Amino acid sequence: MDEIFVRRDVIDTAKLRSLCVASNRKGALQTLSHVGAIAVTGTLLWLTRGTWWALPIFAAHGVLLNFLYAGQHELSHWTVFRTGWLNEWVGRVFGFVLFYPRTFDQVQHMAHHRFTQDWERDGELARERYTLSSYLLWMSGLSYWYTRWRRILRFSLGFITEPYLPVKRHAELVREARLHLAGYAFVAGVSLTMRSWAALILWLAPMLAMKCVHQLQNTIEHLGLPHEDNVLINTRSTRTNALMRWLGWRMQYHTAHHAFPGVPFHRLRELHEAIFTARGAAPPSMTYMGFQLAVLRAFAHGKTEADYADDRTWIADSTHG
Repeated sequence: MDEIFVRRDVIDTAKLRSLCVASNRKGALQTLSHVGAIAVTGTLLWLTRGTWWALPIFAAHGVLLNFLYAGQHELSHWTVFRTGWLNEWVGRVFGFVLFYPRTFDQVQHMAHHRFTQDWERDGELARERYTLSSYLLWMSGLSYWYTRWRRILRFSLGFITEPYLPVKRHAELVREARLHLAGYAFVAGVSLTMRSWAALILWLAPMLAMKCVHQLQNTIEHLGLPHEDNVLINTRSTRTNALMRWLGWRMQYHTAHHAFPGVPFHRLRELHEAIFTARGAAPPSMTYMGFQLAVLRAFAHGKTEADYADDRTWIADSTHG
């Protein structure tokens, strides 16, 4: 993915250059710790299936699976590993697990970075403006999974209508979708042949059921901020704890990431401190729960996203500590 450094006025060039160095060791540590945690919860889930102990383990396992997208996101930026092919193939495995093909994710995400908060060109804004009901459906994961599965099926049939996807990439996206479908059919076939519930218990059910937790991260990053071409005001960071920062691959420093997307995940705190803390500034930021409560208040009394002006912030709080 080509990277766009859009705010060189807020950081020294030499400092920025030093931050833009990926590390196989750091990438492996984060990847293996996340995948290892999934292996642990998956083993415990299998051993406790059919008991009450399985319920909290099921929830933790599903959250860990969904937050693999934080890793896929970084892999799509080619910033997890210094060795290029590791980013490529680990990203493809994550994309298969998440029903989110890597090539599509890269193309869509590039459009998101190039045109953040542009209703016409941002790949993440290819949707109708939220109402309370559509927002709650998205948060629940129901409409999220519907759009993901429908897109893979549609692409596999050769129907690509998204305006942010260049025609020159269509054949590649169709091929990728067909390979994903073939892979899912293989998993289903093996499961039926062996009369095994493993794929459902250890993969599909927990991932689908716990999408709502990952949606806390997906929705907080831009919603309710100005639709202006300035990442320092159109992108929100998240105030949270160390566990969530590990789980989210540091993407909670999201404003810093959008300002300089070529900086690896493990250097984002340093980047945040360089472009904000050291300058006595702060990006838009909220807590997960504070944001969700503010969204519900904004949509009260029948209001929708369309009722708020695009050039102003309509979801915020006054706490920055």
